[in-house]
Amino acid sequence: MNNFSYSEKKDTRSGFGAGLSELGKTNPNVVALCADLTGSLKMDAFQKSFPERFFQVGIAEANMMGIAAGLTIGGKIPFTGTFANFSTGRVYDQIRQSIAYSHKNVKICASHAGLTLGEDGATHQILEDIGLMKMLPGMVVINPCDFNQTKAATIAIANYYGPVYLRFGRPAVPNFTDANQKFEIGKAIVMKEGKDVTIVATGHLVWKAIEAIEVLEKNGISAELLNIHTIKPLDNDAILKSVMKTKCLVTAEEHQKNGGLGDSVAQLLSSKLPTPQEYVAVNDSFGESGTPDELMKKYGLDSVNIVNAVNKVIERKNK
Repeated sequence: MNNFSYSEKKDTRSGFGAGLSELGKTNPNVVALCADLTGSLKMDAFQKSFPERFFQVGIAEANMMGIAAGLTIGGKIPFTGTFANFSTGRVYDQIRQSIAYSHKNVKICASHAGLTLGEDGATHQILEDIGLMKMLPGMVVINPCDFNQTKAATIAIANYYGPVYLRFGRPAVPNFTDANQKFEIGKAIVMKEGKDVTIVATGHLVWKAIEAIEVLEKNGISAELLNIHTIKPLDNDAILKSVMKTKCLVTAEEHQKNGGLGDSVAQLLSSKLPTPQEYVAVNDSFGESGTPDELMKKYGLDSVNIVNAVNKVIERKNK
């Protein structure tokens, strides 16, 4: 990708809603369950078009996971929908025991993830969910970057057999990937080639990395950017290939530093190719109420922090 422009901003949760609605038309086995947040999850169109395949379970998230697990036994492909905090932390036991342990074909779809939930505050801004879900054996973890990629991911996971955690967000963000893209689970996307540093980003931080790259280029630094939409399984080959060239790396994610994408990359590099690495992530902290932009800046998740991390890791590489 050479052109980093975008024509509009759209929320990634609407990408999920659009993908789910399209699946309803093409796959009769797809069913949807929601925990009293149909509008927030943009599941309205599916509910209206396919009322016999939509189940409103109310504010009973644990029950929703159990129902979803049961529906798979009859060959259905259930997509559950609620906020990321309630999709993971509140129902971890049910996911572990009823879905992951028996490898049920449930798609756990989680909106309002990370700090960009904004004004709802720390109780709703889960920053541990990627770590929680990637530790479950057999669980696929996907964190797309914009509307188009979220829509494509939603459609793609219906064709994958097994449990999937699909994470997306609330705010309108630049929509810059191809509307007709083919989404491949576990396959990183090289957004830009470079030679001085590798930036591995996921979710909303992919666009922040693009903004950082524009600054870095003005400073004579050539950065390579990988869009890691699938955190598990991780595209080890793409990361290693890039790092063999650049000799240093920055990871960027809207998640705790502990347990997220950066940790997965560090495990890979420590065992295969020890490399200087810097993290752009939340450092062992809960969030707070505020606008998404204010919170991303305060907690170090903006383009300025990516630029600083790149400068730091290049300095380490050159010592």
